[in-house]
Amino acid sequence: MELVRLTHKSILEGFDCGDNDLNEFLFEDAKAFLDKRIAISFLLKDGEKIVAYFCLLNDKITRQDVSNSQWKKIKTAFPERKRFGSYPAIKIGRFAVSKEYKGHRIGTDLMNILKGMLNTNPIYSAFRYLTVDAYLSAIDFYKKNHFKELSEKITNEHTRLMFFDMMELE
Repeated sequence: MELVRLTHKSILEGFDCGDNDLNEFLFEDAKAFLDKRIAISFLLKDGEKIVAYFCLLNDKITRQDVSNSQWKKIKTAFPERKRFGSYPAIKIGRFAVSKEYKGHRIGTDLMNILKGMLNTNPIYSAFRYLTVDAYLSAIDFYKKNHFKELSEKITNEHTRLMFFDMMELE
């Protein structure tokens, strides 16, 4: 298997993760998001077959997004004079594994690749956290991959804001 960055020449067909929103993003929005500099997508491919994909975009964790107890933990990770009202993050905008490959640890393996890729290659911009608006059905997956909930409240009826501290990889 090979992880490749989405380009305008990427052929996007035959992928089905079982979730219409995630499928539609790949087929209808991923290239447009690339054009508009909103998000960059990566494809995990087995030959010509798309096994999984994720997209990344810039984000931040702000005081307004976080429960009081979680904010205390976040701000104490920084010296008093370096505490801010927000901290830089990269958001996982979408993360999906083909139905055909579910149950084979592809998601966890891909998450580890993603974290490693970001940890070893922060070329142009620094960030501390990896964030995701996790679908309620995916919260256990993210917890298994060491993400924590930023707030107990549900962001909307479908997602909950979660984060991973990249310093845990050091």
